[in-house]
Amino acid sequence: MSSRAVYGPSCLLGNTHEALRRCWHPVARSADVSQTPTAAMLVGEHLVAFRSQGEVRVFYDRCAHRGAPMSLATPEEGGLRCAYHGWLYSPTGRCSEIPALGPQAPIPPRARLEAVAGVEERLGMVFVCLDEPLNGVGLPEVPEDDDPTFARGELPVVRARAGAGLLADNFLDTAHFPFVHAGTFGAGEERLVGRFDVEREPGRLAFSAGYGHSFANREDPGVATGERPLLQTRRLTYRYVAPFHLTLRIDYVEAGGANTIGFFVSPLSEQHCHIFSVLWRNDLGGDPARLDEAVDFEMRVLAEDLRIQEAMHELALPLLGAADADGAGGMGPPGARGLGEVHTRADRTTVELRRVLGDLVSLASCGPEKRPTKGSFL
Repeated sequence: MSSRAVYGPSCLLGNTHEALRRCWHPVARSADVSQTPTAAMLVGEHLVAFRSQGEVRVFYDRCAHRGAPMSLATPEEGGLRCAYHGWLYSPTGRCSEIPALGPQAPIPPRARLEAVAGVEERLGMVFVCLDEPLNGVGLPEVPEDDDPTFARGELPVVRARAGAGLLADNFLDTAHFPFVHAGTFGAGEERLVGRFDVEREPGRLAFSAGYGHSFANREDPGVATGERPLLQTRRLTYRYVAPFHLTLRIDYVEAGGANTIGFFVSPLSEQHCHIFSVLWRNDLGGDPARLDEAVDFEMRVLAEDLRIQEAMHELALPLLGAADADGAGGMGPPGARGLGEVHTRADRTTVELRRVLGDLVSLASCGPEKRPTKGSFL
């Protein structure tokens, strides 16, 4: 792929783009959802989540009566009692009692909470889809989560002023390692980015990418003892599932073992996201202290990334459509402010991200049940 400028992309994907309503997003850690209602936000919508009979329920955070937040409600009889006028809602969202009308009064049929289209628990997180899911979008799959040889560590959920698409772009990008991460792992990284093998998954808005390269393995105890050289080989395997579910598996060829990083971004509002990160390691000897150190290290890495991402002026990701086969398409005039990007052969994974999300937007725009656009960049 040659270096060519891209002007006026097919569209920009912001955090509250209408297409994201038809995708799965994490809204909370499973362990943080109990019988007590918890407020959440997704794609500009206020939500409430709670657990009833072991099942997580998620509704829009407003009472059917006067719109009071149900996240202020009291858990009662497996459901929620509104803090404003005491309306009682069952776990299915149906109102079963209106105290002001007395016990025998009929309940209006419309007196119910509005549910989201889908709720699933996966990888220790609660995922939500606001509207009917698009064909081709799915939940993330991480085989290491079911592998008992891997220890699991969760990073604290981070709220950031950032674009979800730009955070996904950053996670897939390797060219920034020597510069952004010079204080952590990037000091010994090669600046030259080799060729990635990128493979789109048939019938899904997903792809995988693989890349092997040399690096300075300063974490390997065998280096200190002289058992292995400092310069070693590692294999990077990225997997992306639209819209913002990403994993990176790092296999250490000489030292053995693997390190998988899960990165799941939830767009909250036009300006903010939540970042859910998980580590899976099978190279720490089952030592909890070493796993804690690994989590702390990844927090430092994330802080380095956010130093750049939170300073971005534009938080929307420019997309590429099907017509942009070489990653250099676009229909706008040269010099359009904020729309120009230059892609190179080092950007294969991030160009593919733009293509997949461009396809997602195209699919969503063809749906028969389009809602009024709120915050769309189209």
